[in-house]
Amino acid sequence: MNKSTVITGLLMLGLGLGGGYWLAGNTGIQHAAQAGAEKGDDARELLFYRSPMNPTVTSPTPAKDAMGMDYVPVYADAADNKTDSAGTVKIDPVMVQNMGVRTAVAERTSMSRAIRAVGRIDFNEESMVRIHPKVEGWIDEVRVDKTGEAVENDAILLSIYSPKLVSTQQEYLLALNNLKAQGNSPFEDIRRGAQELVNSTRQRLQMFDVPEHQIRDLEKTHKVSKFLHIHSPVAGTVIRIGARQGQYVMPNTELYMLVSLDQVWVYADIYEYEVPWIKVGDEVKMTLASVPGRTFTGKLAYIYPYAQANTRTTKVRIVVDNPELLLRPDMLAQVSINSDTRLDVVVIPAEAVIRTGDRTQVFVLREPGKFEPRVVKLGFESKGKVVVQEGIDAGEKIVTSAQFLVDSESKLREATSKMMEGLKNRETSPASAGGVQTKTVKDYEHSAGAGATVPEAHPHD
Repeated sequence: MNKSTVITGLLMLGLGLGGGYWLAGNTGIQHAAQAGAEKGDDARELLFYRSPMNPTVTSPTPAKDAMGMDYVPVYADAADNKTDSAGTVKIDPVMVQNMGVRTAVAERTSMSRAIRAVGRIDFNEESMVRIHPKVEGWIDEVRVDKTGEAVENDAILLSIYSPKLVSTQQEYLLALNNLKAQGNSPFEDIRRGAQELVNSTRQRLQMFDVPEHQIRDLEKTHKVSKFLHIHSPVAGTVIRIGARQGQYVMPNTELYMLVSLDQVWVYADIYEYEVPWIKVGDEVKMTLASVPGRTFTGKLAYIYPYAQANTRTTKVRIVVDNPELLLRPDMLAQVSINSDTRLDVVVIPAEAVIRTGDRTQVFVLREPGKFEPRVVKLGFESKGKVVVQEGIDAGEKIVTSAQFLVDSESKLREATSKMMEGLKNRETSPASAGGVQTKTVKDYEHSAGAGATVPEAHPHD
């Protein structure tokens, strides 16, 4: 035996002794931990083990699912508390902290909302004026010939030649001459008839929209005016011109369309869920990109009684004063409607709400580590807050983060609780009395012999 062989043998012997010592120590620790666990579990009745992914799959012994995850033990005292509502879950405080669970207090306060929308500026329909001639004739001179031009009240827009107007002026002059000749008649009927003829002829000129100054000139000079002046009845802006010089026009011809821009209408579309917040008379603030730094104020004047078919929104009309003429029709604006404040309502953060489709719920912190699902009826929502009409009282603590993790655990606990109820019903059912028994883990441990096999994992009925 050479020296290298001896050295190799000594090294192998040392490694073997060291490995044996470590293995013996680790086995002792595992046995001690297992004994401690069994000792702690002796005080609780272990019913079965359930799959962590599907609570309906159970096993009477520790097992692993297809993903390699350990089954979770289920104890009899997990459903002993009859005062807790279905789905109430208890989570270790350390686990709660690791999950990042945060809570907020339900408050009784006032709540308001600002409804924001895009508005379109338009003409005030009540200030629109359409000008038509009262007689047929030919346009002689057009003094206002450009759209967008501002005109003053009673300004001359154009002049028109009409044979009917000329003949009516001549009749008026004859009536004046007749009144002058018969004014001193000793017969009252003759004097009254002459005066009535003058009045009726003058009234006919007025009905033809002959300006008052032209009638006075006719009375003073006794000269027939060939052309009739068409005056603007209001001050405004010309938005349409319907006749040009030399054109033959009739009473159905629209000469001008005027509108006052001192006040404009703004149309905005409001979503269905925002309509309950608004009402006629609400204050409206408006900003425009073309007028930076300025905020215009108006009033909500009308809420249309129908919705738009293509957008499912409701149109509203806002009235805004425009003395500086900075608001131009067809401009877009950012509109903010300040709705009324809702007083004395219970409010929680909107992020705390879990919407499952068939119900809306939140989780209430009953005590440290204990969470109860609560179905709620919600009201208005604004600025990240939502009104709770039923289900929550002011002062209760609501889970605002990681609530979906709590919800998943709650559903597992609820399913387990229903299965345990089924087990208890089986134990007290006539079938159990006839010899069919439901066995727990301890039953299997007591009844299983050396060669007995333990049932495999199976779905619980």
